[in-house]
Parts: sequence; C-alpha cells; structure tokens
Amino acid sequence: MGRRILIADDEPNMLLSLEFLMRRAGFEVATATDGQTALEAIESTSPDLALLDILMPKKSGLEVCETVRANPDLKDIKIVLLTAMGREVDREKGLALGADAYITKPFATNELVARIKELLA
Repeated sequence: MGRRILIADDEPNMLLSLEFLMRRAGFEVATATDGQTALEAIESTSPDLALLDILMPKKSGLEVCETVRANPDLKDIKIVLLTAMGREVDREKGLALGADAYITKPFATNELVARIKELLA
C-alpha cells in the first residue's frame, strides 16, 4: 500500500497535473479544491502528507496548516505549501506556522517528487 497524499488546490489544471504526477510516483492521492474541504479530509483520513496551495477559497493553506499543527492527533502529517507567493516573508510565515516545506510555483516536477519522498522517508 502506497503512502497517502492529499492535494489541495483551487486551480483545476494544477490539481489534475499534481494528481497525475503523484500517482505516477506511486502515491495514493485524494484531492480538495478549497481549504475547508482539505481540512475535513485531513481530519477524517490522516494522510501521510498534505500538499497545500496557500491561496484557496474558504480557508487558506496557511489556515489549514495552522489548524492541523494545533491538533496533536495530526502531528505526524507532513505539510508542504506549494504556492506562487515567493517572497521570503511568505516563506518564513509558512514555515513558522509548521509547514515542513515551502515550494514556490513554478517548480520542477522531479524536484517536487524528490522533496516529498525525502519528507516521507
């Protein structure tokens, strides 16, 4: 059984591309198109890793990250923020809220897969 990843992004093309990429890399994948749905999926299924866009409707990826980190039952879930917000202050905020990695778009797909595998090793 492969490792489970939740991908949350409100951009349909990005979500589809990431889902394809992660399945091809051998992961079981669930998806969400907004932060609230992502949070509910994380709480109900406890994936091994959550790949979160920051700018999403209902709840931002930062809010999801902060909520997950505040729940001791979810402490082992790795969180990767994947975003177009590339300023250093944004990166620092994401990491301060508990993200395990902060990756800016555009990104190299092979580097993203390698980073996820590294976090789940």
